Amino acid sequence: MERTLEVYSDLWCPFAYVGLVTALDLLANGNPAPTMTARAWPLEVVNGRGMDAEHAAANAHALRAQVAPHLFAGVDHWTFPSTTLPALSAVACATEHDPSLGMALHMALRRALFEEGRDIGDGAVIAGLERDLDLDAHDPALGAALVARDFADGTARGVLGSPHFFCEERNLFCPTLALSRDAEGALDAAVTIDRLRGFLRDCAELETA
Repeated sequence: MERTLEVYSDLWCPFAYVGLVTALDLLANGNPAPTMTARAWPLEVVNGRGMDAEHAAANAHALRAQVAPHLFAGVDHWTFPSTTLPALSAVACATEHDPSLGMALHMALRRALFEEGRDIGDGAVIAGLERDLDLDAHDPALGAALVARDFADGTARGVLGSPHFFCEERNLFCPTLALSRDAEGALDAAVTIDRLRGFLRDCAELETA
């Protein structure tokens, strides 16, 4: 029986981008594979402020150099958003309509930011990506309510950060990466894909390849 797989994350988190790309790649090779559902974990609400662009860029560069040479092509020329709440609202509305379309929009927004350097806080960018997926323009009020619902649900479930995966009673925080800092504060990252592979296999009841 297919299980429910949910991931709480924010769109401007470079660690979540690596985790989600890796998870979707693994799921694409599974049969049957669960549908991964995007849930909002707005870090600007958690932290009381937006993400710092220079800090995010430094993390993205470190990840590209150490574990993800195929990602983050747009970081050197990006327009970093001042907020992700409108984009998260759009994803939440799409997810409410169809979880697969919600995840498609979720990843399209990430690619727009991290690979194309586009400002995903810009309503015109969001609307263009919705049109690309044949989605109607989202209702901002409904989206805001759905993001608030996800945040409340995530808080109650003990979400630790972005990304945090849930599959029924199981959960795993940031399972793709082992992260540490050196004495100067530079990021040191290593891939821990086996943790994620085992979690997804248990969730989808897949046989080991």
